[in-house]
Amino acid sequence: MTMDRTRRSLLTASLFAAAMPLDRLFAQGASKTGPVAQLAVLERRYGGRLGVAILDVDSGRRINHRGEQRFPMCSTFKLLAAALVLARVDRGEERLDRRVVFSEKDLVTYSPVTKAQVGAPGMTMSALCHAAITVSDNTAGNLLLASFGGPAGLTAFARTLGDRMTRLDRIETELNEATPGDPRDTTTPAAMLADLRALLLGDALSAASRAQLIDWLVANTTGGPRLRAGMPAGWRVGDKTGTGGHGATNDVAILWPPGRGPLLVSAYYAEADASQDQRNAVLADVGRIVAGLVIP
Repeated sequence: MTMDRTRRSLLTASLFAAAMPLDRLFAQGASKTGPVAQLAVLERRYGGRLGVAILDVDSGRRINHRGEQRFPMCSTFKLLAAALVLARVDRGEERLDRRVVFSEKDLVTYSPVTKAQVGAPGMTMSALCHAAITVSDNTAGNLLLASFGGPAGLTAFARTLGDRMTRLDRIETELNEATPGDPRDTTTPAAMLADLRALLLGDALSAASRAQLIDWLVANTTGGPRLRAGMPAGWRVGDKTGTGGHGATNDVAILWPPGRGPLLVSAYYAEADASQDQRNAVLADVGRIVAGLVIP
């Protein structure tokens, strides 16, 4: 009898949480529902598969929801690509002022910056990194890959960070195919979070290169409706988005609340039938959950 009552109580609580408006659920605070429970409700509400890894640097608190599962990287790979360019600059193997000349045949879909720079004098490596991160220019991403050995070079770089999961197998735009179950061009939220920590807060890059990478992320223009939309006023945000087939909608970020240390977030959403606006809204709600860790 007691066991039956317990099961009924748990079922009732679960159904109540699933039916509750999300703004009310978030308003209750992590102490009542918990961030992992909130992420699970969010996933059930919209369908698909949501993977999130969060690190509060000040407290050391970590939160994972499907953090060890593989998700398509899509354009979040460009953060790693720009970081590898900077790492090569640190080693004296690359220069940010080196110019790369490319032709019409190098252009791929969605290249708003590079399509206007075909031919001499080309673009500097710095400008290509800026275009790849701040507007997610696909040709710029491919030119970065070409500078250090392609997808295999990026995968090898991930291994130097201690990341045994992330793999890049193709270039733009094929890498955005995002077929469910295909391990190519994937990462896990937890692996990408660890990469963010090494690159943005650790010693994987020199202080100057670390600051440059952060500047590019803060200048990103593609993340407005995603994690950034869930941030309270006054928070500083640097992020890189990714979008692909089968509903793949991603955002990885470093967040600075006023007066305290940063939080790192790696959010990957896939295999959802929801519209793009709805998928963006899911990541905005992830942002609100993250903010709730700091603001009760």
